[in-house]
Amino acid sequence: MKGVCLRFYSFDHIKHKNGTLLYEWLLEFAKKHRAFSALATRAVAGFGKDHILHEEHFFELASDVPIEITVILNETDEKTFLELLKNELPDLLYSKTTVTFGVLNRIDSISP
Repeated sequence: MKGVCLRFYSFDHIKHKNGTLLYEWLLEFAKKHRAFSALATRAVAGFGKDHILHEEHFFELASDVPIEITVILNETDEKTFLELLKNELPDLLYSKTTVTFGVLNRIDSISP
């Protein structure tokens, strides 16, 4: 199938306006809006538009590491997804890549 891979970049302590951690909220949003797959990944270190290096240290209780949220969508759903997301998150960096994706060894397609 043809689709898009959207990657959103944030930090693990950032919250959505409703108080939920942003990456958790975005995963639920993707699930609700027909994404084929979504994944949140913690990074070891990174920086954002402020160019301040954020990294986790052994003695810190509160983490401030980068989070990448990857969402795979059908091409036809991408535009609507981003428009709806703009109303919720007006200041979130993302990248977009055109992808071909599929599912290997689907259980429902295996004959007994």
